[in-house]
Amino acid sequence: MKEAPRTNVVVLGSTGSIGENTLKVIQHLATGFNVLALGAGRNVHRLAEQVAEFRPEMVSVASEGDVPLLQERLKALGSDRVPGIVWGTEGLVELVSHPDADVIVSAAVGAVGLLPTYCALRRGKKVALANKEALVIAGELMTQAAHQTGAPLIPIDSEHNALHQCLQGVDAGHVRRLILTASGGPFRQASLSHMMSATPDEALKHPTWKMGRKITIDSATLMNKGLEIIEAAWLFGVEPDQVDIVIHPQSIMHSMVELVDGSIMAQLGVTDMRYAIQYALTFPQRQPTPLPRLEFSASLTLEFHPPDLERFPCVSLAYRAAQASGTMPAALNAANEVAVQAFLDGRIGFMDIPRLIRSVMDRHTVQPVRSIDQVIQVDTWARAEARQMIGRDE
Repeated sequence: MKEAPRTNVVVLGSTGSIGENTLKVIQHLATGFNVLALGAGRNVHRLAEQVAEFRPEMVSVASEGDVPLLQERLKALGSDRVPGIVWGTEGLVELVSHPDADVIVSAAVGAVGLLPTYCALRRGKKVALANKEALVIAGELMTQAAHQTGAPLIPIDSEHNALHQCLQGVDAGHVRRLILTASGGPFRQASLSHMMSATPDEALKHPTWKMGRKITIDSATLMNKGLEIIEAAWLFGVEPDQVDIVIHPQSIMHSMVELVDGSIMAQLGVTDMRYAIQYALTFPQRQPTPLPRLEFSASLTLEFHPPDLERFPCVSLAYRAAQASGTMPAALNAANEVAVQAFLDGRIGFMDIPRLIRSVMDRHTVQPVRSIDQVIQVDTWARAEARQMIGRDE
């Protein structure tokens, strides 16, 4: 009997949390999937280990200067596999454009994943999307490209992945609202005065999920939920005011869909990103998994609370950006990335993050989104504005 062809996967952001978990999922899916290419940033040592283990045809590193470092590390590991090496944004675009690529896992953090994700959709590739910024700052362009080429766009974010599962077979006209759940992060019960003096170490102690530093801070400010409001609106074709947020500390119910007749559908599961990753890779099929299951034999408590917008103003800022639409979400996202890094570097306080974002948004003149180059220009402008404001405050 002839063996079924394997699905060739390109993983952008392979050394990050989602990338590492994607490779674990591919391992347990065994013969059905093949790692065709890996795109990473500056973690050349880990990339070399991944190359030695998964033997991709191509890899991309952050810059040309990282190429000899990767080659040296591969030699030190005794790897007999020397893949083609490219670099920078152009390198990531080259990976997603590989003619044999079937699925692109877009997990590069921040705006760096924007152009490669767009190019993948333009080429009709199935995209498993963990890079929420791609939809936040260029949602109209991304969804148009997917519609025009028929490229499947499957979210990996646990909340949007849950919504995707709930909405299968549901008529769009029957949807009243989408409900995103949030753990509440490390400051769910903290006072505003405590949050004013919060340290990066405190903000990085997420109670439920293990994630990268940037997204963990976004969880602490609830900006991750704000970005997810914008992402959900584009992914599922709803208005921003049809997307609600509830605090759910147990992180068991990942999202809900309320229908016009009052029925609510929800997706539940243990807090492990590998479930969402496997769903995105195998969709529209499902395959068995060795991952732990949600147990109902013991007592199970589910709590839900509205978010406190005074302590978490990033939620209101995201709704404002979503309603303004156009290039405003790009300004919001860029200012947030600069503010988060400044906080991690000890240059600003925790509650200065939303203050800085608001200041950049106040200075931005919204334009309709017409091209990737345009949103990149807005991204660049907003980052420069944010950095200048930080410099003035120091």
